[in-house]
Amino acid sequence: MAQSETVERILDAAEQLFAEKGFAETSLRLITSKASVNLAAVNYHFGSKKALIQAVFSRFLGPFCISLDRELERRQAKPENKPTLEELLEILVEQAMVVQPRSGNDLSIFMRLLGLAFSQSQGHLRRYLEDMYGKVFRRYMLLVNEAAPRIPPIELFWRVHFMLGAAAFSMSGIKALRAIAETDFGVNTSIEQVMRLMVPFLAAGMRAETGVTDNAMLTAQLRPRTKSSAPVPAKA
Repeated sequence: MAQSETVERILDAAEQLFAEKGFAETSLRLITSKASVNLAAVNYHFGSKKALIQAVFSRFLGPFCISLDRELERRQAKPENKPTLEELLEILVEQAMVVQPRSGNDLSIFMRLLGLAFSQSQGHLRRYLEDMYGKVFRRYMLLVNEAAPRIPPIELFWRVHFMLGAAAFSMSGIKALRAIAETDFGVNTSIEQVMRLMVPFLAAGMRAETGVTDNAMLTAQLRPRTKSSAPVPAKA
């Protein structure tokens, strides 16, 4: 078996199992069994489970961020045409449709993994994503900030995560939701149609007037994050 084929089989199995069972619940032995390879092959190609988790994300995010960065470059070359919130969200839809997951799975699997990255204790993964792709997403968020109303930075932070949460929930369960919609309304809705339906909904949420009244939240500013810094658990 060629090395590249072995790597793809391991990544395919890991992606599917991580999405089904979660990161902590998926052992390397489960992955090797599904991929029909031995444990030595995983250690040889990836070195550790953490590195394998990171590689699963990079397989989609690498091409996605390259494509997104090119599109942002093209847009910013015309500063007189500032993109609206709807246009910025459409850019994400377009890039997601162009850069299909290489595993052959639909986008729902990756969105499920993205949700797990924030809901499970995977600090190494969030640091890795920030190091590898933070520059592109900060560039994107700068445009979002310019298109959004003047809301406090901390509220923008939460709104972006509300947006991600809505997208992750809707897309991770897209097969079931499409089946329910077809049963109830007799109309088949494509994945692309669903994604485009989210655009005006998400844009309206980002554009809404601020709901912040607390002075500390109103004046809070983003602090520079070093590689050694880590999020501190919030107090109840």
